[in-house]
Amino acid sequence: MNIADLRKSYEKAELSEDASHADPLRQFDQWLNEAIVAQVPEPNAMTLATVGSDLRPSTRVVLIKGCDARGIVWYTNYESRKGRELAGNPFAALQFHWVELERVVRIEGRVEKTSDEESDAYFHSRPLDSRIGAWASPQSEVIESRTVLVTNAAKYGAQFLLKPPRPPHWGGYRLVPAEWQFWQGRKSRLHDRLRYRREGDDAWVRERLAP
Repeated sequence: MNIADLRKSYEKAELSEDASHADPLRQFDQWLNEAIVAQVPEPNAMTLATVGSDLRPSTRVVLIKGCDARGIVWYTNYESRKGRELAGNPFAALQFHWVELERVVRIEGRVEKTSDEESDAYFHSRPLDSRIGAWASPQSEVIESRTVLVTNAAKYGAQFLLKPPRPPHWGGYRLVPAEWQFWQGRKSRLHDRLRYRREGDDAWVRERLAP
């Protein structure tokens, strides 16, 4: 099959200014809840884009773990590639793609670390295997084989037993949105696309973009 011939007509919903929320966080909460109710695969998965000192972008999929007026939160290894890139350039972009609902949400903004208290609370809520895994994986580093991970997991499991502490190199990030975009697929490629951008400290300007 020629991939250039793959096409789909988007006809499931629409996104109008009148029917959308003036606050992008409320609009996001609504769409995320609808994705959860619709049981789309991993509705909490989001693509995270960062840029390194070489100005080359990189992406990976992470899981949203919190969202409120302060921003969107995920947790990871601070010494990973994304951690190193965020240390040098604390701006990033996020994207949710709920294929079954023909929807995309994009968010851009400044990134900051969560507090130690937030990171501790989330870390200790994770399953034991995941907590040991945070110690066992030197994320983004070259390793000889999977045996390295298994050996590390056994070592830290024996060392910490049932109470591994949060590693100093592991914790949360929060993206503070400066811009949101909501995309709803429509027929004939005339998609709905609304952008919210900050104007001042608290005000959001909502505007329609051509698709």
